Order: sequence, then structure tokens, then C-alpha cells
Amino acid sequence: MRASIFYRIAAVLLLVFAVGHTLGFRQSDPEWGLDTLLGSMRSIHFDVQGFNRTYWDLFVAAGFSVGVLYLFAAILAWQLGGLPAATLALMRGTVWAFALCFAVITVVSWRYLFVIPIAFSIVITLCLTTAAWLSAKQISMPPLR
Repeated sequence: MRASIFYRIAAVLLLVFAVGHTLGFRQSDPEWGLDTLLGSMRSIHFDVQGFNRTYWDLFVAAGFSVGVLYLFAAILAWQLGGLPAATLALMRGTVWAFALCFAVITVVSWRYLFVIPIAFSIVITLCLTTAAWLSAKQISMPPLR
């Protein structure tokens, strides 16, 4: 198999993850009993460096930031999937850092989140790690004649 396939799979998963996260992170189920907490997060204001904010504002900013970063990661994975093996070999540090980043996201998801982000993180990490490994392997192998 070629590294490009795994980068493209990761890109599609990251795009779905970005959209799902961006649309879903502000949702809550009334059965969770969070109405009072969420009301407090939205209603208690404080000043931060000259801006009047709530904890809800900070929560929303963090959630949208994660969505934007997942979208960037999807674009990066797609772009990596279109590069020739020789170029990927020159980017060894970048492709392994990308895989390691998602390995850490997987650990954080496992510790603090729930099944959907855990599953996405695991599969994305596996795709990025496999792609990084294959990209190094492909360049070291002589071309078939």
C-alpha cells in the first residue's frame, strides 16, 4: 500500500471530525443535568485584559479553535497524500510529528472524552503513523522495473 492512501483516509476522517466537533461541542442533553452549570457559564461575567467575558465565551472559543485546527489537519493530510515519496522522505520530521500529535490527542481523548472522539483519534493516529512509516519505507525501496 502507498502512504498517500492513508493520508487521504486521515484527511477525510479529520474533515468529518472537524465538522462534527464544530457542530456538536455546544450541544447538551437535558438528562445530563447541566442546565444550571451551563446557565452559570453563560451568565457570570468577568473582565479579562479589558474584555468582558464569560466561561461560556472561553468554552466556545476553545471549541471553535479545535474545529479550525482539525480542519487545518485535514488539509495538511490531504496535501501530504498528494506529495511524491521523495518529498515525503524529506519531510520525515513533519510527518512523524503529525502522527505523534494525534497519538497525544488520542491519549487526551481516552482520558477526558468519550467514544466518538476516542475512535476518531485512534483511527486517525493509525492512518498517520502508517503513512509516515510507509513514506519512509517507499523511498528506501528501489523502484520496480
